[in-house]
Amino acid sequence: MLKNDKFGIRWQCTNPLTQTGFFRFTTSGTITGHRVNLFIFLSIISAVCLALQYPALSELAEWNKLAIEQGQWWRILTGNFTHTNFAHLAMNLAGLWVICYLFKPRWASVAWLLGLVSLLVGVANLSTSMSSYVGLSGTLHGLFAYYALTEYLHGRKSSGLLVVGVIGKVWWEHSFGASISTSELIAARVAIEAHLFGMLSGLVFALICLAIDKKRQV
Repeated sequence: MLKNDKFGIRWQCTNPLTQTGFFRFTTSGTITGHRVNLFIFLSIISAVCLALQYPALSELAEWNKLAIEQGQWWRILTGNFTHTNFAHLAMNLAGLWVICYLFKPRWASVAWLLGLVSLLVGVANLSTSMSSYVGLSGTLHGLFAYYALTEYLHGRKSSGLLVVGVIGKVWWEHSFGASISTSELIAARVAIEAHLFGMLSGLVFALICLAIDKKRQV
């Protein structure tokens, strides 16, 4: 923890991935700048997802096991950013914006996590029986789990309820199945495997970042 004697402001020098709205302290001007940057980044991601709804692009982007095995490796990542229909797209983009509103992370943190969790979800899906997959929901489970556990580990005990909540949701889906109404809305089976992979990735990343921060403080 550092202190600026002139302005009497304190902040934590930690990995950018661990900086959320709860335990990051800074000036009001910097806060505004972070929010503007985050808004711009989320707008770009939303525009990319919308563009990938164009049928020709969607066919090139979707996660397809056979195509990936034939060398189209980009689908491991891009499959997370295209969706079955506009209802599916709207649900996941709303989820992304809500997560960022709740935790208020830096845009760079979101960018890194989106990429890393999406890659891990895409790779882990290869171990399942799925032949095709689209959607950001697996990655969203990872983002939520990561930021919730990060806040809990940095002292916000109430965020532990969020961690329990996301674990409980994934457990329920694997025990009793996903919501039928959601499947009907997105016109596809809910990929609960991706939800599990995403959540586990987020939890592991949070623990890794905590270990790195503690090592730096020694």
